[in-house]
Formats: sequence, C-alpha cells, structure tokens
Amino acid sequence: MQGGLREGLGYLRWIYAPVRRPSVADIYELIATDALSRDGLYLNLGYWRAADDIDAACRALVELLGKAAVLGPADRVVDVGFGFGDQDIHWMRAFQPRAIVGLNITRSQVREARRRVAEEGLDGRIELLQASATEMPLPDGGFDKVLALECAFHFDTRARFLAEARRVLRPGGRVAVGDIIRAPMAASARGRAWQDWSWHMAARTWGIPRANAETRASYRKTLLDAGFTNVRIESIRDAVFAPLHRHLAAHPELVRRVHPLARGPLQLALQAEPETLYAALDYVLVTADTPA
Repeated sequence: MQGGLREGLGYLRWIYAPVRRPSVADIYELIATDALSRDGLYLNLGYWRAADDIDAACRALVELLGKAAVLGPADRVVDVGFGFGDQDIHWMRAFQPRAIVGLNITRSQVREARRRVAEEGLDGRIELLQASATEMPLPDGGFDKVLALECAFHFDTRARFLAEARRVLRPGGRVAVGDIIRAPMAASARGRAWQDWSWHMAARTWGIPRANAETRASYRKTLLDAGFTNVRIESIRDAVFAPLHRHLAAHPELVRRVHPLARGPLQLALQAEPETLYAALDYVLVTADTPA
C-alpha cells in the first residue's frame, strides 16, 4: 500500500507538478520495468523502417547503432545509459566485442541488468557499473568505441559527456550516439512558436538541460570542439516518432502497460497528429572518430 502510494505521488510530481520535477534517475526509478516492449525491457523508441511491432523496432534501433559504431571482435566498448541491459546482450551476441563496460546512474536498472546479463552467462564479458557518463571512472585511451543509445540528451551536459568519450577513446576510436535534439525551425512564426513551447514541455518532462537544446549544426560544433573528426549526423526521425505514435494508437493494450497516472496524458497525446506533436524533435544517428 505504501509502495503504491509513493509511486502514485511520484507520478503526480513528475507529470503534473509545475515545479521541482524529479531528477532523471528518479524518473527512471519510477518507470522501473513498465516497458512498452512485449518480450524484453527495451526503453528506446525503436527504428521502424522495416519493423511491425515494438520489440522488433527496439532491436532494430540497437542493431542500427551497433552497425554505425562498426562494432567488432577486437573492440573494448563503453555503453552509457544501458537501461536494463538488453542492448549490451544484443551487441555481445551479434557483434562479439571483446568486452563491454556499461555506465548507468539508475540503481534499479543496474541491479536488474546485472541479473539479466548473468542469466545469459555474459557477466564475464559485460561489466555494468553505477556511474555517470559525464564522470566516467575509466582510464584514458582504454576503449575502442563509446555508445550512447537514447540517453545523451539527459546528460548534464552532452558536451561534458562527449569530452569524457574523447578522453577514454584510443586514437582512431569512435563514438556512436542515437540522440534527440531540436528539429530544424519551421518556416512560419506560428510554427516556430509551437516548436519552442513543445520543446520546453518535452525538456521539463524528461529532464533535458537547457544546454542540450542543440540543432544538427550546433551538435556538429560540439563534437568538433571536443576533438572529434569525421562527424556524421543523420536524421532518422521519420522512422522513429510517427511510426511509433501510430503503432501505439493502433495497440491500446500497449498503452495499458504504463502507470494509470501516465496513461491519460499518453492517450491524449495519441489523439494528435504525430507531425504536429513531434514538430520540435529531431532523432539523429551520430558518429565521430578520434584522430588516428
């Protein structure tokens, strides 16, 4: 009873309180294992180019980032914001890197991900730490790849994370990020005003620092300033936001998996046109290399 009351108060504070929203770690402690995916505990929005269900889309996004990073058997990998470990298990099975070290600040996710990794017999090759992506407890130049799937927009700040990624990567290493940033500005003043308000609401809800309200151009500059080269930023928003929106609208049983206090706002959002609802958001696949 007390746990249910605390959870309800947590959702009220997160979604409905005008001030003093919870921290990002508190938000994910609250969400816990209430994932939309049917089989795993994926928390990403999915890549829907060829997927027709939530789990296939989530796996496709994990696969897409692994391919963008060019993961391979020789790689020592850092994965920041690993969720419940599904992506690390997938990358280890699919790409066979030498080792993965995961960093995550959410205590319950670290605990559950460790259990699931051990259950898969991969705890000797996947090490999961409760630690911050902006203060990595890792040696300089000790890794070949740094991956961040749908989490860097939370970091305080993204620039600090990229500086840390640059520090821990060896010469010729690569960072690969699936990230949410601001969409290109609308042509009309009314469209731009809607985008500003929509971004502000998304940032308040999901704990996005003001400094992370980047565009593709400013993101590129942040990477170059951190010392990366060969920067590539590709928008995949059309294969993420709208198809997920339409899938959820067509499958109300998935919406019923979220907490009742979050269900109403989600159902209301699903009545809007996705092109309008997500007008402020861009979803980008980002890669960059350290100088060889």
